[in-house]
Amino acid sequence: MIKMTQAFQKVAAIRGMNDLLPGPSARWEQFEEIVRGWLRGYGYRNVRTPVLEHTRLFTRGIGEVTDIVEKEMYTFTDALNGESLTMRPEMTAGIVRASIEHNLLYDRPQRVYSIGPVFRHERPQRGRYRQFHQIDVEALGFAGPDVDAELIVMLARLWKLLGLTDVRLELNSLGQPAERAAHRAALIAHLEKHVDILDEDGKRRLYTNPLRVLDTKNPAMQEMADSAPRLFDFLGEESRAHFDGVCQRLTDAGIEYRLNPRLVRGLDYYNLTVFEWVTDRLGSQGTVCGGGRYDGLIELLGGKAAPAVGFAIGMERLLDLWEQSVQVDAPAECDVYVVHQGEDAQRLAARVGEDLRDAGLSVVVHAGAASFKSQFKRADASGARVAVILGADEVASQTASIKFLRADAQGDAAQQQVPLAGLADVLKNLKG
Repeated sequence: MIKMTQAFQKVAAIRGMNDLLPGPSARWEQFEEIVRGWLRGYGYRNVRTPVLEHTRLFTRGIGEVTDIVEKEMYTFTDALNGESLTMRPEMTAGIVRASIEHNLLYDRPQRVYSIGPVFRHERPQRGRYRQFHQIDVEALGFAGPDVDAELIVMLARLWKLLGLTDVRLELNSLGQPAERAAHRAALIAHLEKHVDILDEDGKRRLYTNPLRVLDTKNPAMQEMADSAPRLFDFLGEESRAHFDGVCQRLTDAGIEYRLNPRLVRGLDYYNLTVFEWVTDRLGSQGTVCGGGRYDGLIELLGGKAAPAVGFAIGMERLLDLWEQSVQVDAPAECDVYVVHQGEDAQRLAARVGEDLRDAGLSVVVHAGAASFKSQFKRADASGARVAVILGADEVASQTASIKFLRADAQGDAAQQQVPLAGLADVLKNLKG
């Protein structure tokens, strides 16, 4: 027998990867129910892609000269076959890969969404974690400005459903590749004139990804960025018409927006419409949702050319904002809590619990033996609206005593006795 000579060192979660315990997790489930209902209202269907993908999917799809690919991806070599694999840093590339692999656009365009964790190796801070969660919504195969606008209108509806009033829309157009190329040349010339004030990131991106230099947070570079040539000024007639179409539909829907010519998004695959919903209530991490059109990505990843547009929402940030804006109570553990005294009552309680579940109620039957006082304390803590009481008298008379635990559920009396045969009907018809 091996003698343990050293105490096991306690293991904590990895920094920036957080546990969700029952209370907060219940609020997440409540939030996700709202989100899934909202998406169903617009005809979006769920897809689920692997957390692990081939690294080349992201270097190709996101772009090699991006912070995500250069600094933030969790990438490793598979010991079995030597392949380079990456934990997904975002969902769009994986969804596009799946649509190509399974010929999803064969007969019609698709509205799809996915909800789940993504991974980026960055400094953890409020609203920014190494494992975080996204709601990713993609409209694949749609080319017109009507769908761009529909996505934005969708989001305005979600903010309303969540009771959010201080989220504002910023909008821009990145045009088409030729227009971006002309702007790129003018932008590089501008940056070369100000190379002495560029920080290290700016100098590194000057020739590889100059558009991202304008997205700088460095105060010393703001004046230079503000005076840079605007991509919007390089847009051709078709690109402007597409953008005008989006803006007109937003005006029709009564949605206010601000044109932000420096809004470029962090990923290389966007074209035409780009947008962000932002707030001042989350500190430096003020972007709640970002998205736009990416008509070239499907072909870039090996599929037949098809347009696409979508957005991603950071769930942690949106939940933070939701809980700041409205009173969000954790859902109750159950509708009904069954308390009992004595072995016969305990056995009856198990059967009663199953009967109530058959009727569609959520039920917790107290486990083990304890005093009524102790059981009622636990029943109250569960958030249940009613306690079902079973003791020797109830077993003998095949009845149950009902004690209402919440004022809104009391009806005419705080406590009453009913036959077991009619218990489910009484509880299903509780006030509220």
